[in-house]
Amino acid sequence: MVSAKLLARNEEMRINKKYWKVGELAKLTGLTVRTLHHYDQIELFSPSQYSHTGHRLYTKTDIVKLQQIMSLKQLGFSLEEMKESMENPNFNPIEVVKIQLENVKERIRLQEDLRNRLEGVYELLHTQQEVKTEELIKLIEVINMSVEKYFTPEQLGEMKKQTEQFSSEERKQVENEWTELITKVHAEMKKNTPPESPKAIQLAKRWNELTNMVTGGNHAIVKAAERFHAENPGNSLQYGMDRELYQYIKKAMSHI
Repeated sequence: MVSAKLLARNEEMRINKKYWKVGELAKLTGLTVRTLHHYDQIELFSPSQYSHTGHRLYTKTDIVKLQQIMSLKQLGFSLEEMKESMENPNFNPIEVVKIQLENVKERIRLQEDLRNRLEGVYELLHTQQEVKTEELIKLIEVINMSVEKYFTPEQLGEMKKQTEQFSSEERKQVENEWTELITKVHAEMKKNTPPESPKAIQLAKRWNELTNMVTGGNHAIVKAAERFHAENPGNSLQYGMDRELYQYIKKAMSHI
């Protein structure tokens, strides 16, 4: 039986390495090798060293840069915007982390507020007590605040305008297509189909098509929606989609 001390030492050796191959870095970060290769090709994120056989070798400095890139990505930056920011001599990684930290704190605050109010309403309903109108209004307000954290009033209005173009029958058809598409994606994920496979990419393309029907192809809204769904798994707009499935289709979309 392997001792805990030996496991701890192996973990320390893994973390304290001087160089990481592309496969090792991909495994440590959850990114795909193909994504890291793509970042290298567009000169967004390249290794500092190469082995004598030409293999990429990433250093601790490279990993610090990758963390900054991932922070910018989570804030909704495009690949071009991330590259411009990283090449800017005035780029301040501390400010990026600060903004990201404030966003996370605000989301936690909203989620805790929502949890507390839901627990209060649940307790009243569970004991068959009357829920005051004021409590329901406040609950709705907190739920709406969670959505508005991701979308501007203009974006919400644009999405509403876009969906109003469809008849109730057409909206129902789109909902059914979403449900069917999610089922197909889930099936491929369970079969361990690689996200970069032609089948997964085909599903990702249809995913984008349905998304564009709601957003009108507005890139900013798409990015905001991606953040909303990624950070709020199980919400009523996801048609049963979970975090694992969302991460899978996101990887597939990166290969379109």
